[in-house]
Amino acid sequence: MKLPHTPSFRLDNRRALVAGASSGIGLGCAVALAEAGAHVTLSARRQDKLEEVAAAFEAKGWGVDILPLDVADTDAVRDALAARDSYDVLVNSAGLAIHSPATVTDPADYDRVTDLNTRGAYFLLREVAKRLIDEGKPGSLMTISSQMAHVGGIERAVYCASKHAVEGMTKAMAIEWGPHRIRVNTICPTFIRTPLTEPTFDNPERVAWIREKIKLGRTGEVEDIMGATVFLASDASALVTGTSLLVDGGWTAD
Repeated sequence: MKLPHTPSFRLDNRRALVAGASSGIGLGCAVALAEAGAHVTLSARRQDKLEEVAAAFEAKGWGVDILPLDVADTDAVRDALAARDSYDVLVNSAGLAIHSPATVTDPADYDRVTDLNTRGAYFLLREVAKRLIDEGKPGSLMTISSQMAHVGGIERAVYCASKHAVEGMTKAMAIEWGPHRIRVNTICPTFIRTPLTEPTFDNPERVAWIREKIKLGRTGEVEDIMGATVFLASDASALVTGTSLLVDGGWTAD
């Protein structure tokens, strides 16, 4: 009897670009990919932070290089990626949240959020995919979206709008690029404890609301996202595209 075999979760000989890799979820994704064997390009705006993370990667013996870049600067993204070899894996964790009641949203804040979360994500995905298509190579592209791409949230109208848009473009891109063997997905976390989310966790009312919504009874940690990243990057998810992997503790199960 011939038994099936589990597809490999390994990423040896693959090149991965992680945007927003200097801290938080992006850093966790970069570590997960490197542990699975990928050569990882760490990208974020601050070169000093990237150099610090890269040194820690090198101490582990992992393949790494850095790419200082602002994802919201679409011209810079285009030029930077044109000057480098293509990437087999993309994880875009660059994102911004500015919370306020919808009735008082500042137009400048709206533009800052959508320029990075939606416009920047769109053109980063496009540039990576174009190179793969030109070279006839498959790939796995993912954006760190949010459970808020599937529900609404208090004082989060702009953030929700930006992430709902990411889900829509992910589906459309998956349809367009599927014939080229390029998969496009999102990871949608619940509230994850990172330095950027500490203001939310410092608010007792917000913490009570979060704990009421998460069915597993705890908030998320960066480690909760790492396995999902390797799964979507690897051959283990070879038939997964155009969808969202919700890592939300059951928030959206209602």
